[in-house]
Amino acid sequence: MLRASVSALGCWLASAVLLGGSAAVRADVISDFYTGQTISILVGFGPGGGYDAYARTLGRHYGKHVPGNPNVVVKNVPGAAGMTLVNMLYNISPKDGTEFGTFDRTIPLEPLLDGSKSRFDPLKFGWIGSPSSEVSTCVGWHSARAKTADDLRQTEMIMAGTGAAADATIYPKIFRDILGLKFRVIGGYQGAADSILAMEKGEVEGFCPWGWVSIQSTRPDWLRDRKINILMQLGLRKDPAHPDVPLVLDLAKTDADRRALELVLSPLLFARPYAAPPGLARERLDALRKAFRETVQDDAFVTEAKKIGLQVDYVSDEDITSVLKRMYSTPQEIVDRVKRSIH
Repeated sequence: MLRASVSALGCWLASAVLLGGSAAVRADVISDFYTGQTISILVGFGPGGGYDAYARTLGRHYGKHVPGNPNVVVKNVPGAAGMTLVNMLYNISPKDGTEFGTFDRTIPLEPLLDGSKSRFDPLKFGWIGSPSSEVSTCVGWHSARAKTADDLRQTEMIMAGTGAAADATIYPKIFRDILGLKFRVIGGYQGAADSILAMEKGEVEGFCPWGWVSIQSTRPDWLRDRKINILMQLGLRKDPAHPDVPLVLDLAKTDADRRALELVLSPLLFARPYAAPPGLARERLDALRKAFRETVQDDAFVTEAKKIGLQVDYVSDEDITSVLKRMYSTPQEIVDRVKRSIH
């Protein structure tokens, strides 16, 4: 009996050593690949906006969390609010773990709502995570005639729009057609920074969406001096710091209206998504995900992000995938209604 127990223990120890050795070999293989390599973090907007700020902050810390400590560079690939980048990531980018990117959070909805310009399946991307979740806003310049969401039922507001699939274009159209708010979108702006400058210059009267944290970090004087009016909050819940600003979901008059709004607002839960091309080897994708999680939870990253006004609220790849699956299970009649609103 003793010999049998010793023999069994020996087998267990041998197995443990082998398993541990296998893990070490996998780590060494990842380290060997990334040593001397460069990882490119691609941003689907021009420089200066929130997506760019998060990516550049991430890039300064990310490499030390990847085995082999590769160099990390951030590259801007503007075009159609990130649609250019998404199609490139899915169809052209190398599938070896040296490129991944961030783009407008509503783009994963595009194949569901249109598909004419999308050449990707959002459920097949190698989702990495997001550094934040978000409650956003619609804002109007102080000189605009409409000062509140209720005013918008009677008074038109001209909004800055970016790409056709961008939330800055989609959200005002949805709110116009489902809630009866009189938004008119002028497209062609490159991103949030460009759109906000256009509002300040008087080319347009408002911008939507604009995150609470971004406003507070980049334009605190506009809040203090009442240069902008916060028309409503966008999300599935209110920011508790601003209880007096109405939540757009609360403006819905019917359950069907609310469900349509929930479909387009769900991406706010993964506000700044990062994805790798499909087909990436699982070991490398896992390494990128682990490095992303460790970076976003790294005190040095958090400190720098907060210093420049970026909210940090890690969202995992599993959470992103779960939200996407829920979005893609929306009843067809609700999807069709949203389609009619944005086209």
